[in-house]
Amino acid sequence: MLTEFSIRRGTGGKGRFDGGAGIRRAVQFLEPMEAQILSNHRKVPTFGLEGGGEGAVGNNYVIRADGARQDLGNRGSVSVDPGDTFVIETPGGGAFGEAEK
Repeated sequence: MLTEFSIRRGTGGKGRFDGGAGIRRAVQFLEPMEAQILSNHRKVPTFGLEGGGEGAVGNNYVIRADGARQDLGNRGSVSVDPGDTFVIETPGGGAFGEAEK
């Protein structure tokens, strides 16, 4: 069940043309399952061009029904139970050009 789909404001790099914001998706499980993720830019940020700033890195993690958090890095496989929530935060884009003064 999709419980959140939102914009990660402030995650785009800063520059003459700011990078785009990432998004946050949260999926809550209603029955036991195996979930998997394969993604990029969870350790290395998206780069800017021509002096533009980097975007923010993304995150993948599971929030267990008891509130515990399990980080998955850029790729992983995890067993989930009813009430667990899988959160995917995509990275922000890099900016283009130096910020105007």
